[in-house]
Amino acid sequence: MPAETADEPTGTGADSCGGGLRRVARVVLLDPQDRILLLHGHEPDDPADDWWFTPGGGVEGDETREEAALRELAEETGITEVELGPVLWRRVCSFPFAGRRWDQDEWYYLARTTKTAIRATALTELERRSVAGSRWWTCRELTQAHETVYPTRLAELLRTLLDEGLPAGPVTLDTEIV
Repeated sequence: MPAETADEPTGTGADSCGGGLRRVARVVLLDPQDRILLLHGHEPDDPADDWWFTPGGGVEGDETREEAALRELAEETGITEVELGPVLWRRVCSFPFAGRRWDQDEWYYLARTTKTAIRATALTELERRSVAGSRWWTCRELTQAHETVYPTRLAELLRTLLDEGLPAGPVTLDTEIV
Protein backbone atom coordinates (compact mmCIF):
# COMPACT_ATOMS: atom_id res chain seq x y z
CA MET A 1 0.00 0.00 0.00
CA PRO A 2 1.45 3.42 -0.90
CA ALA A 3 2.31 5.59 2.08
CA GLU A 4 -0.24 8.21 1.08
CA THR A 5 -3.27 5.95 1.44
CA ALA A 6 -3.06 5.63 5.21
CA ASP A 7 -4.55 9.09 5.74
CA GLU A 8 -6.02 9.69 2.29
CA PRO A 9 -9.73 10.49 2.27
CA THR A 10 -11.91 8.20 0.21
CA GLY A 11 -12.35 9.71 -3.22
CA THR A 12 -15.27 10.14 -5.52
CA GLY A 13 -13.02 10.00 -8.58
CA ALA A 14 -9.41 9.64 -9.70
CA ASP A 15 -8.71 13.35 -9.32
CA SER A 16 -10.71 14.17 -6.22
CA CYS A 17 -10.93 13.16 -2.61
CA GLY A 18 -13.65 13.41 0.01
CA GLY A 19 -15.76 16.54 -0.44
CA GLY A 20 -14.90 16.75 -4.13
CA LEU A 21 -11.44 18.21 -3.52
CA ARG A 22 -8.87 17.85 -6.28
CA ARG A 23 -5.90 15.79 -5.04
CA VAL A 24 -2.70 17.76 -5.60
CA ALA A 25 0.99 17.02 -5.01
CA ARG A 26 3.40 19.97 -4.76
CA VAL A 27 7.18 20.04 -4.44
CA VAL A 28 9.25 22.23 -2.15
CA LEU A 29 12.38 21.98 -4.32
CA LEU A 30 15.59 23.19 -2.71
CA ASP A 31 18.99 23.60 -4.37
CA PRO A 32 22.38 23.16 -2.61
CA GLN A 33 22.21 26.78 -1.38
CA ASP A 34 18.75 26.15 0.18
CA ARG A 35 17.02 28.32 -2.44
CA ILE A 36 13.45 27.32 -3.26
CA LEU A 37 12.14 27.09 -6.81
CA LEU A 38 8.89 28.92 -7.49
CA LEU A 39 6.93 29.22 -10.71
CA HIS A 40 5.48 32.57 -11.77
CA GLY A 41 1.83 32.23 -12.73
CA HIS A 42 -0.95 34.55 -13.79
CA GLU A 43 -4.52 34.52 -14.97
CA PRO A 44 -4.47 33.39 -18.63
CA ASP A 45 -6.22 36.55 -19.83
CA ASP A 46 -4.69 38.97 -17.29
CA PRO A 47 -0.90 38.78 -16.80
CA ALA A 48 -1.13 41.60 -14.23
CA ASP A 49 -3.04 39.23 -11.90
CA ASP A 50 0.02 37.19 -10.93
CA TRP A 51 1.55 35.13 -8.12
CA TRP A 52 4.37 32.68 -7.31
CA PHE A 53 3.82 29.04 -6.40
CA THR A 54 5.61 25.72 -5.95
CA PRO A 55 5.76 23.20 -8.80
CA GLY A 56 3.09 20.52 -8.73
CA GLY A 57 -0.38 19.64 -9.81
CA GLY A 58 -3.23 17.20 -9.83
CA VAL A 59 -2.96 13.45 -9.36
CA GLU A 60 -3.85 11.62 -12.58
CA GLY A 61 -5.49 8.21 -12.87
CA ASP A 62 -4.07 5.60 -10.52
CA GLU A 63 -0.83 7.41 -9.71
CA THR A 64 0.16 8.05 -6.12
CA ARG A 65 0.77 11.56 -4.88
CA GLU A 66 4.49 10.78 -4.87
CA GLU A 67 4.33 9.78 -8.54
CA ALA A 68 2.28 12.90 -9.35
CA ALA A 69 4.82 15.12 -7.58
CA LEU A 70 7.73 13.68 -9.59
CA ARG A 71 5.78 13.78 -12.89
CA GLU A 72 4.65 17.37 -12.38
CA LEU A 73 8.16 18.45 -11.39
CA ALA A 74 9.60 16.90 -14.56
CA GLU A 75 6.88 18.42 -16.77
CA GLU A 76 7.09 21.91 -15.28
CA THR A 77 10.87 22.18 -14.74
CA GLY A 78 12.63 19.39 -16.63
CA ILE A 79 14.26 18.37 -13.34
CA THR A 80 14.17 14.61 -12.82
CA GLU A 81 17.22 14.01 -10.64
CA VAL A 82 15.64 14.42 -7.23
CA GLU A 83 14.96 12.26 -4.27
CA LEU A 84 11.47 12.97 -3.02
CA GLY A 85 11.40 13.45 0.72
CA PRO A 86 8.54 13.41 3.19
CA VAL A 87 5.33 15.40 3.14
CA LEU A 88 6.10 18.65 4.95
CA TRP A 89 2.73 20.37 4.86
CA ARG A 90 -0.89 19.76 3.92
CA ARG A 91 -3.33 22.44 2.89
CA VAL A 92 -6.89 22.75 1.65
CA CYS A 93 -7.41 25.73 -0.60
CA SER A 94 -10.01 27.22 -2.89
CA PHE A 95 -9.33 29.85 -5.52
CA PRO A 96 -10.66 31.19 -8.82
CA PHE A 97 -8.51 30.54 -11.88
CA ALA A 98 -9.21 30.50 -15.61
CA GLY A 99 -12.92 31.01 -15.21
CA ARG A 100 -13.62 28.34 -12.58
CA ARG A 101 -13.16 27.66 -8.88
CA TRP A 102 -10.51 25.13 -7.89
CA ASP A 103 -10.96 23.29 -4.57
CA GLN A 104 -7.79 21.40 -3.70
CA ASP A 105 -6.25 19.13 -1.08
CA GLU A 106 -2.53 19.85 -1.47
CA TRP A 107 0.39 17.86 -0.06
CA TYR A 108 3.82 19.53 -0.14
CA TYR A 109 6.79 17.17 -0.54
CA LEU A 110 10.39 18.13 0.17
CA ALA A 111 12.92 17.46 -2.60
CA ARG A 112 16.51 18.52 -3.16
CA THR A 113 18.40 18.89 -6.41
CA THR A 114 21.81 19.94 -7.66
CA LYS A 115 20.28 20.90 -11.04
CA THR A 116 19.17 24.52 -11.26
CA ALA A 117 18.60 24.93 -15.00
CA ILE A 118 14.85 24.95 -15.66
CA ARG A 119 13.20 23.78 -18.88
CA ALA A 120 9.50 23.01 -18.97
CA THR A 121 9.01 19.83 -21.00
CA ALA A 122 5.30 19.10 -21.03
CA LEU A 123 3.09 22.01 -20.05
CA THR A 124 -0.61 21.75 -20.71
CA GLU A 125 -2.25 24.34 -22.95
CA LEU A 126 -3.57 26.15 -19.87
CA GLU A 127 -0.12 26.12 -18.24
CA ARG A 128 1.45 27.54 -21.43
CA ARG A 129 -1.03 30.42 -21.22
CA SER A 130 -0.56 31.04 -17.48
CA VAL A 131 3.02 30.21 -16.41
CA ALA A 132 5.43 33.05 -17.14
CA GLY A 133 8.63 31.51 -15.83
CA SER A 134 10.43 30.43 -12.69
CA ARG A 135 12.93 31.69 -10.18
CA TRP A 136 15.12 30.36 -7.39
CA TRP A 137 14.47 32.36 -4.18
CA THR A 138 16.54 32.60 -1.03
CA CYS A 139 14.56 32.54 2.19
CA ARG A 140 15.55 36.17 2.78
CA GLU A 141 14.29 37.22 -0.68
CA LEU A 142 11.04 35.38 -0.07
CA THR A 143 10.61 37.06 3.33
CA GLN A 144 11.11 40.49 1.76
CA ALA A 145 8.98 39.85 -1.34
CA HIS A 146 6.03 42.07 -2.11
CA GLU A 147 4.65 39.63 -4.66
CA THR A 148 1.82 37.24 -3.89
CA VAL A 149 3.16 33.80 -2.96
CA TYR A 150 1.19 30.60 -2.23
CA PRO A 151 0.89 29.20 0.30
CA THR A 152 0.78 32.63 1.89
CA ARG A 153 3.05 31.67 4.81
CA LEU A 154 5.70 30.08 2.58
CA ALA A 155 8.55 32.34 3.75
CA GLU A 156 7.83 31.52 7.41
CA LEU A 157 7.41 27.81 6.66
CA LEU A 158 10.67 27.68 4.72
CA ARG A 159 12.55 29.55 7.49
CA THR A 160 11.25 27.04 10.07
CA LEU A 161 12.25 24.11 7.84
CA LEU A 162 15.76 25.46 7.31
CA ASP A 163 16.25 26.41 10.99
CA GLU A 164 14.61 23.43 12.70
CA GLY A 165 14.75 20.64 10.13
CA LEU A 166 11.96 18.31 9.12
CA PRO A 167 8.73 18.40 11.13
CA ALA A 168 7.85 15.23 13.05
CA GLY A 169 4.97 14.72 10.63
CA PRO A 170 3.04 16.70 8.03
CA VAL A 171 1.94 20.10 9.35
CA THR A 172 -1.65 21.01 8.50
CA LEU A 173 -1.76 24.60 7.27
CA ASP A 174 -4.73 26.91 7.60
CA THR A 175 -7.32 26.57 4.86
CA GLU A 176 -6.88 29.30 2.25
CA ILE A 177 -9.88 30.62 0.36
CA VAL A 178 -9.16 33.31 -2.22
